[in-house]
Amino acid sequence: MFEELDPVLHSQLRLAIMSVLISVESAEFNNLLDKTGATRGNLSVQIAKLSEAGYLEVSKSFRKNYPLTTCKITAKGIEAFERYVRALQSYLKTGGD
Repeated sequence: MFEELDPVLHSQLRLAIMSVLISVESAEFNNLLDKTGATRGNLSVQIAKLSEAGYLEVSKSFRKNYPLTTCKITAKGIEAFERYVRALQSYLKTGGD
């Protein structure tokens, strides 16, 4: 039987954001922009969706009078990401049998 895939993470850009954040303490918006290749608007929307799900903490501040958005994965986000990866692995194992 196939495990259900988390619909919040089952989006290419949201999965890419989480993949970047799973291996770092935090990342600035511009860094995520560079790593994902997304547009500013789309990245903002997807970060908001992940934040609403409780998977990310988003902090907004200023650096030299410029807005600075920083994202950090939460414990709930780590758990969801790991569960998603396990679910994908179950699909691969089942497909190979």
